[in-house]
Amino acid sequence: MRYLTFTKGSEQRVGVLLDDSLSVLDLSHESCSDIMAGQYPNLIEMVRMGLPLMTKKIKEKIESRAYDQNAVVSLNSLAICSPIPMPGKVIGAAYNFTDALDERSMAYPTEPVIFIRSGNTVIGPNDPILIPPDVGNVGYEAELAVIIGKRALFIEPDDAMEHVAGYTVHNDISGSGMIKQDSGNFVRGKNMPASSPLGPFLVTADEVVNPYAIQIKLDVDGRVLQNGTTGTMLFKVAELISYISKQMPLEPGDIIATGTPAGLAMMHQPTAWLQPGQTVRVELEGLGVLNNPIKKGAPFLE
Repeated sequence: MRYLTFTKGSEQRVGVLLDDSLSVLDLSHESCSDIMAGQYPNLIEMVRMGLPLMTKKIKEKIESRAYDQNAVVSLNSLAICSPIPMPGKVIGAAYNFTDALDERSMAYPTEPVIFIRSGNTVIGPNDPILIPPDVGNVGYEAELAVIIGKRALFIEPDDAMEHVAGYTVHNDISGSGMIKQDSGNFVRGKNMPASSPLGPFLVTADEVVNPYAIQIKLDVDGRVLQNGTTGTMLFKVAELISYISKQMPLEPGDIIATGTPAGLAMMHQPTAWLQPGQTVRVELEGLGVLNNPIKKGAPFLE
């Protein structure tokens, strides 16, 4: 199932994409109130309550058409947000695609290299990516993102996939110049405002048969800059969950950004650092398309 968060007026709502891929069932409609047991739909709360059970109930409602037609809205009419608008944290995996490492003649790490983003950096589809004027060499990274479904702490790889609620598309906007200036420390370079586009859907884990057979494409103003596959992921999802869970607890709604394939900005001639006025498009096969315009942001270092 494909969940999305959208706004109607000043309210954020949750819906599911119907089979025609053009219509959305608004779960906040009164004819869907039985699913939420009277609670207002909120996707992170639904994840905490147990998304597989919620999904089963919604599928039954859709199959039996036990909802009012007024609960159905056009996808194109909606302002879509990040599916999880304010995750507790985003944990990124650096240096995790073999083709990207080969392209840069880098040795493969012997264990995952991770960093943490604030959930405040997350934005949704069509929201502007903000490039601070005082940060140089800002790049893109098209990624598969994993949404955690239940708490994970000291989890072994064999049990890790039970903790996955679903997947989405992520663009890991990075202040590469600042990371280099900080001797490889990711903290500042990965925490600029409006630098973590996420969406458009949370695609439930049961719909992703093989997370290592997903094409990843990114273009800027039509110029294709990344065209890879999750098949070159070095540490797989289960390994990442296990490793991270032994460093810190993973909570429902947390995001793991699994890394990016070859084609980073510094590897192109001319280089492809992001600039205000451009539009970046990320597509992951079967998961959706993430479009974001790029605008000039406020100074970051003042």
